[in-house]
Amino acid sequence: MEKINILGVEVDRVDMKQATENCINAIENNKKLFIVTPNSEIIVNAGENKTLFDIIRSADMVVPDGIGLVIASKMMKKPLKERVTGIDLMESLLKYCNEKGKSIFLLGAKQGIAQKAGEKIKEKYPNIRLAGTYHGYYKGIHSGAKGSYEEKEVIDMINESKPDILFVAFGSPKQEYFIDAYKDIIDAKVFIGVGGSLDVYSGTIERAPKFYQEHGLEWLYRLSKEPQRITRMGALPVFLTRVLLKKDKNKFSK
Repeated sequence: MEKINILGVEVDRVDMKQATENCINAIENNKKLFIVTPNSEIIVNAGENKTLFDIIRSADMVVPDGIGLVIASKMMKKPLKERVTGIDLMESLLKYCNEKGKSIFLLGAKQGIAQKAGEKIKEKYPNIRLAGTYHGYYKGIHSGAKGSYEEKEVIDMINESKPDILFVAFGSPKQEYFIDAYKDIIDAKVFIGVGGSLDVYSGTIERAPKFYQEHGLEWLYRLSKEPQRITRMGALPVFLTRVLLKKDKNKFSK
C-alpha cells in the first residue's frame, strides 16, 4: 500500500473500502492483520514514545482516523484519500461479519459496557457470532502488569472462542501495547484498537451527529460534552504547527 509520512509516522493512503477489503482478505485467507487507527494526538505521542512509534511502524495497516491527518496531508500536497475512523471501520466490518456469519470478540471499557455493546450489535446484526466480551479493568499489560494471571485468563478466553476479529477498546496507547504483545499467541485474524467505540455501541456515549462526522468536527462535539478533554486537544495545534514547519521526522525515525 502507498504510504504518506506524517511527522515521521507512515500512514497508509487507503479509503474505507480498501481498508475493509484488506481485513476481509485476512479473514478469508486465515492471516493475521494488525490495524492501528491514529489521530493527531497519537501521531504526536508516537514522536515522544518509542514503544508506540515502533508498534505503529510494525503494524500491518495504519489508517488515518483523525481529521488532523487529512488536513496535514493536504498541507503537504500529498492528500490522503479520506478519513478512516476506527468506529466507522468497525461498523463496516460488522456489516461484513453479519453477511458472512463471522465472529467477533469485544474487549475493553468499564465492566458491563462490552457486554451491552455486544447485545446492541446483535440486535442490529443478528447473524454475527458474538464470540465473547470482557471489560478492560483487569490487571494486564495495559495497566502495567504484563503476564498477570488475570490477563492469562482473558487470553485463554479469547483463544477458546476463536474470533475472526478482536476489537480492543483500551484507548491509545494501551490497546496497541496489548495487541502488539499478544497478537502472535491470540487465535484471531484481525486485531484493531477502537478506543471509545464500545461506549458508543453500548449507548453509554452518544456519537456526534452526522454533520460533525462529515465535517471532521467530532472532536468539537465531544469537547462540548466533555470539557475535561481540553488538555488532550492541545495535541492538535502542536501537530499542525509541526506539519507547517515541514517536520517530516521525529526523534525515532530515520
